Amino acid sequence: MSKDFLDNDIDYWKISEVIKDLYMSDGSMNILLDFERVLDEIDIYAFKNWELGELVSGPVINRYTITCVFMWLGENMPDPKGAKRLLPFDSIVKYKKSTLKIPTKVKEPDDFAPGTKRPRIVEKDIWLVEITMLKNLISDIKTSSTELEGQDINLDELNQAYEQDLDKEDIKAEDEQVPAF
Repeated sequence: MSKDFLDNDIDYWKISEVIKDLYMSDGSMNILLDFERVLDEIDIYAFKNWELGELVSGPVINRYTITCVFMWLGENMPDPKGAKRLLPFDSIVKYKKSTLKIPTKVKEPDDFAPGTKRPRIVEKDIWLVEITMLKNLISDIKTSSTELEGQDINLDELNQAYEQDLDKEDIKAEDEQVPAF
């Protein structure tokens, strides 16, 4: 996990700075989109609360891996069964319970921190989930191909065949060859 998020308190401003930096870098944004594509392809979003996660750190790019840290509010912890879908792909998933410091909404003078013109800070329980995956996995999903029983299969062609109902045509052809009784 990013050292910033392990050792220090997490606050709203630190997360907004990470997001701002991400938008300023086309390369990081493309890598993050590829990272998210992998999560989508393995159907992690089918599990409870995974779609509610927010990026708080990353992508951190190493020689062979890419790491991102996501956050969920305490009551919305993502289902660990979703993370298990990453394990066969040599990915590493770590959970950490923490708190997030956020400013309160100012509605009355008591909502300001004493002696200042800044809003009072409150802490909310959160879950941090660090996902580290191999660059090879990301490139395999990006090229939409995978190896199955020694054969290289293009996933785009397979999806197009299903969209065109080509699998049903094979079944019809088999039915026509079987004599009716």
